[in-house]
Amino acid sequence: MASVRHHSRWTSSRRKRLTKGLIFICPWLISLAVFTIYPIAASLYYSFTQYDIVRPPIWIGLNNYRAMASDHIFRKSLSNTIWFVFFGVSGQLLIAFALALFLNMKKLRFRSLFRAIFYLPVIIPVVATGYVWRWIFNVRVGLLNYLLGLLAVNPVPWLADPQWAKRSLLLIHYWLCGGAMVIFLAALQDVPQSLYEAAKIDGANTWNQFWHVTLPLCTPAILFNAIMGVIGTFQIFSVVWILTKGGPNFATEFYGVYLYRNAFSYFKMGYASALAWLLALIILACVVLIYQTSARWVFYGGE
Repeated sequence: MASVRHHSRWTSSRRKRLTKGLIFICPWLISLAVFTIYPIAASLYYSFTQYDIVRPPIWIGLNNYRAMASDHIFRKSLSNTIWFVFFGVSGQLLIAFALALFLNMKKLRFRSLFRAIFYLPVIIPVVATGYVWRWIFNVRVGLLNYLLGLLAVNPVPWLADPQWAKRSLLLIHYWLCGGAMVIFLAALQDVPQSLYEAAKIDGANTWNQFWHVTLPLCTPAILFNAIMGVIGTFQIFSVVWILTKGGPNFATEFYGVYLYRNAFSYFKMGYASALAWLLALIILACVVLIYQTSARWVFYGGE
């Protein structure tokens, strides 16, 4: 009988603690439901409807998804985005890793200054970044064409020529490699010095030490940066909208730009929601593919 009373008191006390905990996290739960769960569920529903914000949504089933097959601008935006993801992520990883190797040099002076300079672009607001590069790429008064003029090279229409527009945006993407660089630098500093000493004893030169010691132990960081890079680059929007708005001649019409245009210029909320869900599935497929293949090339130090 005493054990039953004790169990009842313990249960009552536990319920009181649970109630207090729920009250404290209630604001977070409400914001999660209102600003995350509901928008996700609503966008999934709208993707199967014809909806223009003004009139009630009309259920049309898979018509929005079928319409993508005959939408040439959608195909153009998807191909532009895939091109940018491939060259943007791979190039940014190479540059970030090279900068991390530079910062990890033992006899490097002003290490903290270089680290701050390389990381600074990441913390600059994206709007400020866009307008600064807009001036740099300006055909008549831009910094790049001024420097080319000193070398007697004709001005380049960086953002006005379809051949140059995407490549110009790649430069900005590479410039924003500071976040990946910091992660690579942490991985490099985590490599045990005893492995380098053992490699030297075995007669390994600098290249062999890099290829057989440094690079394998940095593969977890490469995997992380690759996944985060793919997720972020597929959603590129702000800088592109500020600089080109998808032009010229749809040369920089990336997926995010086309999605935004359908939602807030054409007010095709149903079609835009379908585009958003397709993008989510594409990103998920890419991440799963990268993760599934990582077992072949990612080496963890504890293994």
